[in-house]
Amino acid sequence: MALNQTPAAQRVHIGFFGRRNAGKSSLMNAVTGQELSVVSDVKGTTTDPVYKTMELLPLGPVMMVDTPGIDDEGELGSQRVKKSRQVLNKTDIAVLVVDASVGETKEDQRMLDLFQEKQVPYVVVHHKADLLTDVPAGSKGAGKRKRDLDLYVSSKTGVGIQELKDRLASMNSEAEEKDLLEGLVKPGDLVVLVTPIDKAAPKGRLILPQQQTIRALLDHGCICVTTRETELKQTLERLGEKPALVITDSQAFGMVSAIVPEDILLTSFSIIFARYKGNLKQVIEGVRVLDQLQNGDKILISEGCTHHRQCNDIGTVKLPGWIQSFTGKKLEFSYTSGTGFEEDLTPYKLIVHCGGCMLNEREMKHRLSCAKDQGKAMTNYGILIAHIHGILKRSLAPFPDIAALLEDKERSAAVPERN
Repeated sequence: MALNQTPAAQRVHIGFFGRRNAGKSSLMNAVTGQELSVVSDVKGTTTDPVYKTMELLPLGPVMMVDTPGIDDEGELGSQRVKKSRQVLNKTDIAVLVVDASVGETKEDQRMLDLFQEKQVPYVVVHHKADLLTDVPAGSKGAGKRKRDLDLYVSSKTGVGIQELKDRLASMNSEAEEKDLLEGLVKPGDLVVLVTPIDKAAPKGRLILPQQQTIRALLDHGCICVTTRETELKQTLERLGEKPALVITDSQAFGMVSAIVPEDILLTSFSIIFARYKGNLKQVIEGVRVLDQLQNGDKILISEGCTHHRQCNDIGTVKLPGWIQSFTGKKLEFSYTSGTGFEEDLTPYKLIVHCGGCMLNEREMKHRLSCAKDQGKAMTNYGILIAHIHGILKRSLAPFPDIAALLEDKERSAAVPERN
């Protein structure tokens, strides 16, 4: 990804859903103004979600997603329907595409119910309006749905396309842009970033959390110094002044915490992103299960991105090793990456997730909700590694409200119950 592009996780995700041959692909092509999805009269042409980034003013950078038909049949068809529902977990705004010549079906209504259940803002588009002899002058709703949620459009004639774009642009689910470093820094602060460069590091570039943090620091008017953990001691000695904050890659927590003086605030990229996506409290509570693991317990380690596994990969090698060494137990590990998060978490005692820099906030919250609803503990890389190294309290010190919550829980746990 080029440095001048908005990361996919920060884009508003707009998903197009509907039955086969409702015209989802041609409609998305019309909205984007590009031939992105294959269009055919044959049912089920779209077999995998198709993603396209674009600018949709005044909404800004968006991710358009074309999905397989929600009425697909057979074993492969059911897998495609499952993929469509998975897309909904990351969708900020949903577009239900209904074939206007057929009308709404039971599959359409089930999808509408799902939108409402997941609280996803949506619009219903009656597509192929050019086939109607009498297009309704106004919008008409179905059941309890509001009338202003329906539009009649045609990708063939262009009728209603601009109105649909205007409607989507006005439906931003998160009107206020979030600040990655809110309350952590102020203009003029000196901040040191520790970025290990090992075999897993992409050649010629930094990983996304590091890129986004550097940009956020520049936006705040901070002075940013980037170094490897192997040069950190020398860097601190040569700075001439004490940094306001040190942010490190989680896997270097142990080495970095030993080098950085106690009077300098220290945290990790993973912890910053957990707060940014609104799940810091839950992952802090989840890490407590690490102290309760028993032989044979199963742990799921999940990453939001897909990448080539290296010989010393953090998710499949380092984390399992650290966890086994810390607990002294024989544990079983499973792994997922990308969109392959498991919906059934009942076999697992603990879920350990990456910082989720490649996932938007809605999908990250969905994964956390899956764990919470099933009564399963979930933590993230940074919190777990800090706990293992005995520096969890220190790593949360930059976030006073969260640190206070942790201390309150520790005090409560230390007070014996009265009979």
